[in-house]
Amino acid sequence: VAEVDRTARRLGLSRSAFTRRALREALEKLRERELERKQRAGYAKRPVRRDELGGWEREQAWGDEW
Repeated sequence: VAEVDRTARRLGLSRSAFTRRALREALEKLRERELERKQRAGYAKRPVRRDELGGWEREQAWGDEW
């Protein structure tokens, strides 16, 4: 708790504001990890086919033409 108080004070926050922010960020990180896990599982179940995106390569502009 002492470290939380020091950090909150350094950031100009109350302990409760710091805790709310930390919990919000932790929950967001967990949601992001879950979405990434689902995406990996989806691609493992149904990988991108070699010809699936090939037609778009000509449409990509990388800015190398300058």
